[in-house]
Amino acid sequence: MWKPCPYPGVSWDSEHRAEPDPWKGTAACIAIGLLFVMTIGLIYWQVVDQSHNHWILQGRFTGIFWESRKHSLVFQTLSEEKRVVEVSVGQIGDPDLHVRFARNRCWLNSSGFCTEWDGQVEVRMVLELDELSHMECYNITWMPLHCHVDMRHCFYMENIFWYGGAGVQAQKWPINTVNIPLQPFTVSDLRLNPSGYGSVLDHEFFGSTGVAVLLSPDVPLNVGIDSNLKLCVQPQQIRVTQPLQYRVCVGRNLRTVHQKIAHERRLHSPQLPDLGILRSPLWKLVVNTDSGAKLEKELRTFANRLKRHQLNEGIISLDEHSTSLLLKTGHSYSHGRNRNLPLVRHLNISVTFTPYVSVNNQQFQMSLQEGKEAFWLSRLTTTQGHVVPLMNPWKGDICVKLNISNPAAVRWFLERAGNWSAQLDAEYVILEGGEGSLSGGLPEVQVSQEYITLLAGLAMRVGRTAIVTSGSRTSDVPLFIMMSPLQGSWGYTGIKGIIPSILHYSILGYNFFISDAIGGSLVDHMFSDEELFIRWLEIVSFLPVISFQTPPWSFSKYWVLNLTKSYLSLHHDFVVPLLLKYAHEWRQTTNPIYRPLWWISPEDPFTFTIDDEFLIGSEVLVAPVTDQGKVKRNIYLPGDGIQWRDRWNGQVFDGGTLLHSYSVGLEKVAVFLRIRS
Repeated sequence: MWKPCPYPGVSWDSEHRAEPDPWKGTAACIAIGLLFVMTIGLIYWQVVDQSHNHWILQGRFTGIFWESRKHSLVFQTLSEEKRVVEVSVGQIGDPDLHVRFARNRCWLNSSGFCTEWDGQVEVRMVLELDELSHMECYNITWMPLHCHVDMRHCFYMENIFWYGGAGVQAQKWPINTVNIPLQPFTVSDLRLNPSGYGSVLDHEFFGSTGVAVLLSPDVPLNVGIDSNLKLCVQPQQIRVTQPLQYRVCVGRNLRTVHQKIAHERRLHSPQLPDLGILRSPLWKLVVNTDSGAKLEKELRTFANRLKRHQLNEGIISLDEHSTSLLLKTGHSYSHGRNRNLPLVRHLNISVTFTPYVSVNNQQFQMSLQEGKEAFWLSRLTTTQGHVVPLMNPWKGDICVKLNISNPAAVRWFLERAGNWSAQLDAEYVILEGGEGSLSGGLPEVQVSQEYITLLAGLAMRVGRTAIVTSGSRTSDVPLFIMMSPLQGSWGYTGIKGIIPSILHYSILGYNFFISDAIGGSLVDHMFSDEELFIRWLEIVSFLPVISFQTPPWSFSKYWVLNLTKSYLSLHHDFVVPLLLKYAHEWRQTTNPIYRPLWWISPEDPFTFTIDDEFLIGSEVLVAPVTDQGKVKRNIYLPGDGIQWRDRWNGQVFDGGTLLHSYSVGLEKVAVFLRIRS
């Protein structure tokens, strides 16, 4: 049952004595006048201002009150009276009335609140208490009673920094400065929809005040971010009225809240993906040809160059087009058997498959002749219940997409993928194409989010050396994931977006990722900016896998090649052992391998907005240069009581220190090691 905020006690002695000295009487009158004004102000604040705030539900550490003037739910700590997060629920009922929140119909349950408000919505709130972690979670459901209720709720960004949610084209950390219109909260192909959500998406948002907001993944949502103002969510009204459900968890600080949510996210004992790829850089071979013979020649030439430059310890990565050409070349239709490909079988290669098939492809045509229309995502026709495969654009072609909710279609795909990868003796299989929203009245299992989840399961059946390109509710699947492609630029669509993306993936539980190729893969040609190549190389050398599209020997200066070899050695000898250590820690604790600076200093406001530094575990801090032409940068070292040592020159600094204009030459990346006491 709600109760008003308690009024602080106020008392005073209204009696006074007459004094013979006139100045004392004047002073007493002034004092009484001031006290009277203060009293009136206090009464006004309590009656007029505080009367708009009404407690709805209280736990041991936190509570929710209703601020009627703003139509907002406010989550606040009880001891410090600190506002943790404010949620605008929009206008319900008469917008001109500052009404109290409706009466609790669950008054017999002190940990619950339920009501029907003005014939508009049914509201239910349930409090969960975790005393061990000093955390309280509120499960909140708003069920509209008719289809004309506006169910848009907005979480304010004022005085709070937000992380998580979905990736965007120009990734930011925190996400406060992102400006993205309200739209379906689904993974999309950013090359086709640059203003959409892409690559990795989960329904978890974390706030710097020690709060987590978990949106229900079972309700289709529209989500938008109004730069530095608010994060808004709204259920999609698809055929039926949808509820708005979310969970708000409040804890001591940002790190403890994240640890709690990450532990709950884990469904079972996690397994590690194949970690052999950590020691193998990826060399993307981009060939513009439709001839299998020319592709073989290009492949032979590229492999020889890797060997000549002593860079042959790696994997040559073939895209979907090149994979298809090799398969056609390796099959002899005249003899009905596979042709031997000795060159390919002596190389470490990765091949690329997708669930898309061109409508002109013989496999698709045969499936229709055999009555296997259900193998593809389809739409029911209005006559006689026939299905019509949905057409989707994919890399310049019109395609159909595999229906992976159909077991027969999955078996068909796995059989062919297994035969193809065995034919080419592929070391790794990249399975792309999960992203992209579909339309046309599809069953729920075929919508984007569910498709990505099922595709990850399909990839696991291909093998633990499979790699996927999108993730949603799949952070516990032991697979590597390719990060979003980037542009060859110095901005957030290029090099500046790498570290925000690293932190975004990690905070959502995706620890095993492959960064985009050095210099970005959203280019059709090799770029020639040596400085950008080097600065990009310095960052990805500290990531799980180094990926190239522009080979280092393409630059005129030979020292670029030598520097590349040096950083490949650093990655192999220094970074990989670290990653193996923290990969096993992740299995035990759910703590991310790559961490933001607030992981060490979760209550230090300075760490909340640093987007160009990251931690490996809690013992290595990496601070690359991401600005063109710079050889100095400011570096913040987190953690009061902690000391950090520069890996290159041995200098020691105290945590909580900002190093101004710290020298970081073109061939260097600033690395600090935590000194253990």
